[in-house]
Amino acid sequence: MVRVRISKQGRLVIPAELRKEVGITGEDDLVAWVENGTLSLGRREAMEEELWAELAGAAWTVDEFVAERREEAEREWRRADEAAVKP
Repeated sequence: MVRVRISKQGRLVIPAELRKEVGITGEDDLVAWVENGTLSLGRREAMEEELWAELAGAAWTVDEFVAERREEAEREWRRADEAAVKP
């Protein structure tokens, strides 16, 4: 565990040993989030890779969603046509 301080301007310096351990360079974009009252930081690139990997295993895709919506719209049109034909 390494102690770090936040400046009055809200700046945080991540010590070199921690940057090296997690592979952060001076050019990396970081993302921050709070989870269970704890502030966490991560490399943006790594977070995106994690999210894409998670989405790749998702049960749906955009194409499937669009196909489902089109099928539903078609059913609604058929119901409306049937209702219009009935006396």
